[in-house]
Amino acid sequence: MEALRVGGTLIWYYYICKREVWLMAHNIVSDQDDPNIDIGRFMHENSYKRKKKEISIGGIKVDVLDKKDGYLMIGEIKKSSKFIESSKMQLAYYLLELKRNGLEGRGVLMFPQERKRETIELTDELIEELEGAEKDIMEICNRPYPPKPNKINMCKNCAYAEFCWS
Repeated sequence: MEALRVGGTLIWYYYICKREVWLMAHNIVSDQDDPNIDIGRFMHENSYKRKKKEISIGGIKVDVLDKKDGYLMIGEIKKSSKFIESSKMQLAYYLLELKRNGLEGRGVLMFPQERKRETIELTDELIEELEGAEKDIMEICNRPYPPKPNKINMCKNCAYAEFCWS
């Protein structure tokens, strides 16, 4: 396996399914014909068209970037608030990466179908939690085998289901 870099996607999955973290890190591709993936792509491509999208900053890729009152505002577009905790941590991770590169920012989660937004600011507690998550992700990814499958609510709609329950 090539050198692993923890990114926002691994952070998002870490807070949902650690087995999926391992699968993704080992370039095991999920079912790309899964309808949930198609819906997510459609939402990303067709929401907030006036905002700058898919901006890479260092090792992160943010959905929306804007400048507001002298600081960077980064946005993450999600199809639903169902996994809001993992979405918050992903966005907080992006803010941490900005901070590590000398930039200050604030974040906003955007749920266009729900017409809902949630602002995220990086706190010392979030930094500490994210640094622990990064270490744990590296440990998971360096294992020779994935963690055992653990049946959770997300399994029924997961594009990786065949890797766990076949």
